[in-house]
Amino acid sequence: MEVPKEKVRNIGIIAHIDAGKTTTTERILYYTHKIHKIGEVDEGSATMDWMEEEKERGITITSAATTCYWKGYRINIIDTPGHIDFTGEVERSLQILDGAVVIFSAVEGVESQSEVVWRQADKYKVPRIVYINKLDRIGADVEGCINTIREKLNREVLELQFPIGNEKEFCGVCDLIEGKVIVWDKGGDGSEFSIQEIPPEYKGKFEEKRYELIEKLALEDEEIENAYLLDECISKEKLFSTIRRLVIEHNFVPIFMGASKKNIGVQPLLDGVINFLPSPLEVGKKGIPQVGGGFCGYIFKIQTHPHGRFIYLRVYSGKIKPGEVVFNLRTHCRERITHMFLMHANKKQPIWEAEDGDIIAVYGPKNVYTGDILTSLTSQVKLSPPTFPDPVVFAKIEAKSSEDEKKLPSTLSTLTMDDPTLKVKENKETGEILLGGMGELHLEVTVQRMEREFLTKVKLGHPQVAYKETIKEPIIGRGRVAKESSGQYGEVVLKLVPQKRGKGVKFETEVKEEVPKEFIEGIKKGVEENLGVGVLAGFPVVDLEVKVMEIKYHPQHSSQVAFEMAGSFAMRDALTNGKLVLLEPEMKLEIVTPPEFLGNVLEDLNKRGSKVVSLMGDKVTHTILAICPLRKLFGYATALRSITQGKGIHVMKFETYREVPQEEEEELLKKLRGY
Repeated sequence: MEVPKEKVRNIGIIAHIDAGKTTTTERILYYTHKIHKIGEVDEGSATMDWMEEEKERGITITSAATTCYWKGYRINIIDTPGHIDFTGEVERSLQILDGAVVIFSAVEGVESQSEVVWRQADKYKVPRIVYINKLDRIGADVEGCINTIREKLNREVLELQFPIGNEKEFCGVCDLIEGKVIVWDKGGDGSEFSIQEIPPEYKGKFEEKRYELIEKLALEDEEIENAYLLDECISKEKLFSTIRRLVIEHNFVPIFMGASKKNIGVQPLLDGVINFLPSPLEVGKKGIPQVGGGFCGYIFKIQTHPHGRFIYLRVYSGKIKPGEVVFNLRTHCRERITHMFLMHANKKQPIWEAEDGDIIAVYGPKNVYTGDILTSLTSQVKLSPPTFPDPVVFAKIEAKSSEDEKKLPSTLSTLTMDDPTLKVKENKETGEILLGGMGELHLEVTVQRMEREFLTKVKLGHPQVAYKETIKEPIIGRGRVAKESSGQYGEVVLKLVPQKRGKGVKFETEVKEEVPKEFIEGIKKGVEENLGVGVLAGFPVVDLEVKVMEIKYHPQHSSQVAFEMAGSFAMRDALTNGKLVLLEPEMKLEIVTPPEFLGNVLEDLNKRGSKVVSLMGDKVTHTILAICPLRKLFGYATALRSITQGKGIHVMKFETYREVPQEEEEELLKKLRGY
């Protein structure tokens, strides 16, 4: 069904794991008649969780796209993962979305991954609305959840609804703009609901909440302010248009409420999507180049299937048809679009044209990566690709047979192109291949994909921490090459200075006299050669400033190659003779457990050297936030299940790199060096 661009919404569903993203998306698809039966995550029948690994584990692993229609509007949806190991999927999706629905559990409120996805949405300036889910659960606390949004996410909200009934008695919402109550029949599929007058016992709350809403809007809109001061009626149309403007300007987020599992609250959420989130015409291009009206599409995801390679595109201008040739702005090469599809999870519908605002999948392009821009016109403009975090875990990977060994390089190459958070590196001394990812689950799922989708059977070794090395104090290093007969002469003095964590490596020269530019480039290259393998245990060297203090050269007998060697010698001299320390990744743990297991969980965390940051709880659950070294968390999921009889859940995310405590470093280095 063709609709005008102002009636198109490109949205993502984002949240912490288990907040109800896929469950809510399933209801959206059902009520918009995209599907005819509601699937459930815990039964492995949810439409958007189509991968075998997703069905088995009951979690979303890869972002999935679909399209549905509601009240004459077309809604393109991307359902994203909530587990921190797959945060790269959220990152690349948010870069091309015009709006987002952020889901919070009414019981847990803002959780660790909630903060991560919220900050990602801030990074790409994505307008959003909030859906507070699970209001039927014991311990549901709407006001507490809203307060955590204000406090933890630093965003003011607009409460457009409040719940009718609490916990098991929750049955509907009161709409503050319409002045009506929407009630769903319990036990039904949610298709039928009734719109009623506000019951007498809720009249006072309605007046109070509506007054608060109008007061907030009056501070942002002169027309509403004047009507408010004169006690005049404010039209629904004016309220809708003002809220819409404030959402698009990132001033407020509207709050909707429901219980998706019980089929309550989803239809008003859909109304919120079309009423308050922007169309493609109302948002910027996020740095996408203007190409004079021609076609321009941004590649935000690549996914290899057994029968081909899907390239996911957001179209930002112009039109494109199958068979047309486009230009890759990164490679400046031509690529042909052979087929085009609208996606519904893993099902594809052929289409014959796409235009500005569409999210599609295509076959054809070969030499493309996530972040590439395809255009119908040649251009020198480039867009920086999305940034992805470095792996924190590596594990040895080896083929199970000679046949698998032949397939392994191409399989790994394909997977790392599909998933930019995966990294492959080879230990040059042992020849071992190491696979890096965002956590144990990430690596396990990747291995399962290799076997199922690529028919490559492998063995995965024990996970290894991605340690790093850095300097503790300033160091001087000297390097000299003196083979004048062959034009190889150069002397360099470097000074290495520690930097703050996460600052990376900075290179600069403090030599006052003029030196040939190629000599400086040679020194820099020599320095970089030594950053990949440190002297403590062979890990990357980070967080330091390298200053060129002195250079000696001969007009005839010096070259760039000589200074590359001299720079390398100076760097190695500094690292060998300086005081270096080992850095390890620390993880932020969020653990939710029933109260009766709290003591055992805390005792186990103490044994692992964790630092408890906060502890919150009620009669139903306790939530622990803790910081712990990654090396002490391998196998934690199994341990927590054992401690809590399978009732505890946890999420961990990378927090920072810290120095390994001095009393533990020596013993750890012995293990890492293999003796």
